[in-house]
Amino acid sequence: MSEEEYAGLGDWTPAVLAVPGEVRPVVAAPHPVLSRPGEAVDPTSAETVRLAADLIATMRVSPGCVGLAAPQVGVGARVFAVDVTGHPKSVTLHGVFVLCNARVVEATRWKLAREGCMSVPDLTGDVKRASRLVVEGELPGTGESVRLVTDGFEARALQHEIDHCDGLLFLDRVAGAHAVYQRKVYL
Repeated sequence: MSEEEYAGLGDWTPAVLAVPGEVRPVVAAPHPVLSRPGEAVDPTSAETVRLAADLIATMRVSPGCVGLAAPQVGVGARVFAVDVTGHPKSVTLHGVFVLCNARVVEATRWKLAREGCMSVPDLTGDVKRASRLVVEGELPGTGESVRLVTDGFEARALQHEIDHCDGLLFLDRVAGAHAVYQRKVYL
């Protein structure tokens, strides 16, 4: 595909899903689904569309949540939702979106920063991640292939969610025990 065909999300919005999302319970480590790579999905299947809507609904009712992956709701699939809108550390943002079968194609400008996770509610950790990112994936509902170029906090959120789809937690990325901290603020 050419660069023109990768114009971000295009006109995709959660309304494309055309189904109401239901809030699902979030699983916590050491739940086994969190440590297994998720399966690729058909982004146009009814099951994937329902999952995408449920991820958005669950993310919206979870204070401070900027991303949620299918494994976090107990589903071993390569699907995640992100929305960093309004977060004070956001630079570039694409609003609320869901990606299927996403993969990082370019990662540069690595920076260390603190992360937390709904599936690891009592801890945070310092994780080195790219602050400029290019990701390719597919949009649920339409199946359209997209290429997102982002940076800053949204780039960090995307990498965190792709890690979930790969069976990794942020704890798998910290430099060691000295980089893990008790969470001081509970959302």
